[in-house]
Amino acid sequence: MRKAIEEYKMIEEGDKIAICLSGGKDSITMLHAFKALQRFYPKKFEIIAVSVDPGFEFFDTNFLQNICDNLEIPLFIEKSNAKEIVFDIRKEKNPCSLCANLRRGVINSIAIKEGCNKIALGHNQDDVLETFLLNLLYTGNIGTFSPMSYMDRTKITLIRPLIYTPEKDTRRFIRKNNLTVMEKVCPMDGTSKREDMKQLIFTLTKSIPMIRANLFGAIQRNLDDWKITH
Repeated sequence: MRKAIEEYKMIEEGDKIAICLSGGKDSITMLHAFKALQRFYPKKFEIIAVSVDPGFEFFDTNFLQNICDNLEIPLFIEKSNAKEIVFDIRKEKNPCSLCANLRRGVINSIAIKEGCNKIALGHNQDDVLETFLLNLLYTGNIGTFSPMSYMDRTKITLIRPLIYTPEKDTRRFIRKNNLTVMEKVCPMDGTSKREDMKQLIFTLTKSIPMIRANLFGAIQRNLDDWKITH
């Protein structure tokens, strides 16, 4: 994570960063890593945790509060009507995009209200690869997440510190440190188009062992262009 932060200059002196906390392994790993980094990083920065309660019955706000209390990180949770809009009213067959947009709006509002200039998202290396394939196969576009994205309207910068971190590493971190994660974060877990891409990569790896490295290498050359132009 530190490698990504330093290569893309994600942290500057005096930043106040809102860390998105969903309760899954990636966001919990990122939260612990930021807390550890804060102790010795040469550039001083503040952190808070932000979370959106989408209204699902399995979403455990007490669980998130306990994590943040143990790390001594302020947590700000705001309730959303995402479940009602996406699943009950609109009954979306592919709800992920709309749900993400609704949550993003709430997170931006919290970050602005709390004086943050950056928001940290927990997209890992697997998410980068899966998004690349989703864009290629479903929209005919070549592209994936940017390491950093500046939002003109809100004056907030999105950062993705885990883009070099494979999902297996966040899973290993949770297990090694005897941490627990929220059992279920989203009702679409395991059934979305993103899961299809995960399975596609897994299947292709059997016959092309270097496919992950090759895909990310191709993507990284575009990320390197991003560094030059930013």
